[in-house]
Amino acid sequence: MISHVMHPGLILILGGLMLAFCKDSVRAKLALLLPLLVLYLVWQVPDGAAWHASFLQHTLTPLQGDKLSRLFATIFSLAAFGGALFAFTQKSRIEVPAAFVYAGSAIGVVFAGDLITVFVFWELMAIGSTLVLWSKGDEKSYQSARRYLMVHLFGGVVLFAGITGHIVNTGDVTFTKLMLDSPAQWLILAGFLINAGAPPFSAWLPDAYPEASWSGAVFLSAFTTKTAVYVLIRGFPGAEVLIGIGLFMVFYGIVYALLENDMRRILAYSIVSQVGFMVTAVGIGTEMALNGAAAHAFAHIIYKALLLMSAGSVLMMTNTRNCTSLGGLYRTMPLTATCGIIGALAISAFPLTSGFISKSMIAQAAADSHLQWVWMLLAAASAGTLFYAGLKFTWFVFFQKDSGLRPEEPPKTMRWAMMLFAVLCIALGVWPEALYALLPYPVAYVPYTATHIVAQLQMMLFVGLAFFILLPYISRTLTITLDSDWLWRKLLPMLANGGDALLGGLNRLGKQVLRVLSAGAIKWAREEENEGGWFTRSWPTSTMALWVLVILLAYLVGYYI
Repeated sequence: MISHVMHPGLILILGGLMLAFCKDSVRAKLALLLPLLVLYLVWQVPDGAAWHASFLQHTLTPLQGDKLSRLFATIFSLAAFGGALFAFTQKSRIEVPAAFVYAGSAIGVVFAGDLITVFVFWELMAIGSTLVLWSKGDEKSYQSARRYLMVHLFGGVVLFAGITGHIVNTGDVTFTKLMLDSPAQWLILAGFLINAGAPPFSAWLPDAYPEASWSGAVFLSAFTTKTAVYVLIRGFPGAEVLIGIGLFMVFYGIVYALLENDMRRILAYSIVSQVGFMVTAVGIGTEMALNGAAAHAFAHIIYKALLLMSAGSVLMMTNTRNCTSLGGLYRTMPLTATCGIIGALAISAFPLTSGFISKSMIAQAAADSHLQWVWMLLAAASAGTLFYAGLKFTWFVFFQKDSGLRPEEPPKTMRWAMMLFAVLCIALGVWPEALYALLPYPVAYVPYTATHIVAQLQMMLFVGLAFFILLPYISRTLTITLDSDWLWRKLLPMLANGGDALLGGLNRLGKQVLRVLSAGAIKWAREEENEGGWFTRSWPTSTMALWVLVILLAYLVGYYI
């Protein structure tokens, strides 16, 4: 049964496919209108099931709304609009249509009421995001897209196995809270965590996202990992194993971001780190923690898009991505630098920005749950975030020793997109009630207390001091980081090439041995054809009868086997 309510995700997917066949000027304008239409449709989805369908004797719910679904669908729609505005001048005919298929699939996941629908949209996300990455059109993005697809297809296989096992065991396809009491549930959790960038597959994200176009990385940052956060909130709230996994992600991202030289890889690693905060909150599992995870996902999409827009603008105007080759850009790109600073302040949880009103909820949830060690680690991680994102990124790209580059500001539509998201970062920080009203549980949390503000400012002051003291040791350093993606980026091709060479060698050796044996057999046969040879001599009747018996016995054995 399908009600009169239209499915926002399907509208965005179908609209994206249609955009691929439109003229450039028409496509760019429609790309701005379509996400706004989808945002309107998101708020027309009622609470409860709106669509029902029957599949293999199971009742599916492709469209089901509640506060959590609408929260994520809202920010996904806004991210699609902001990305389309930023990509207004993008020449690729594939990127924006693929991004809308990607975004629509993410919306499809958050409105799915059953596991089968989740899986279908989950795999469509992988296809759409791969096309966004591939659409850049150079060899590096193509190779990265192949590796990206390999990881996500593996994750899809794991998720499919888990969902199948769960349905076989329970007979229920409803997507609700799952208990980790069988291998099937663990497989579902593993499938979700691969998309979240959890270990040991965290490296797929910094391997792939920086190879997208200057606009493609903005789309990629918004949907895959945050959709994974949504399904974890929905499916595994309070699973304590997620606390350890989330904390590993937090510090993994910080360490590699501190080592990195590529400005977009710095921001890619920071995605893993920030998603780690959300995964930790899901593991804590209280209403405060789940509200914090949802709020931080919402805020993160905005400030991370802003940071990647700033980096993308620099990349587009300078064709340079290494921090060692940048610096002094604030002189000719003041708006881009300002927006980058606002995004950096937001990710660092500076008061009056969106990150402060969301990240502090997670820390408070840890304190309320008497998880003192978690609270201390999250506090240390917040300091690390300020170090690599709030200071390292902005200082090396915009303010360090003049690189001699004099790029202009990017096109006006790119500037408008950055200003829109910068305003959102500040607006949510100044008026947190607007975001808190959208959260799945009632909020009785006040972020702006003297204790919170003073503690955060003290931490930021000391981290800033430490950064400038250590600056001579970390500035203008060429680095190449070795991550776990080496396993499938280097080791697997090496093993494949080595195996191919080994098989080729064995094949050549076998042919050589066969030629030698064949030549010897032919020579022997010719010698035995002469008088008195093996073929011409007389044989006793008993010997011939024995050979006939042997041949018949071999035939019977072969027949019955």
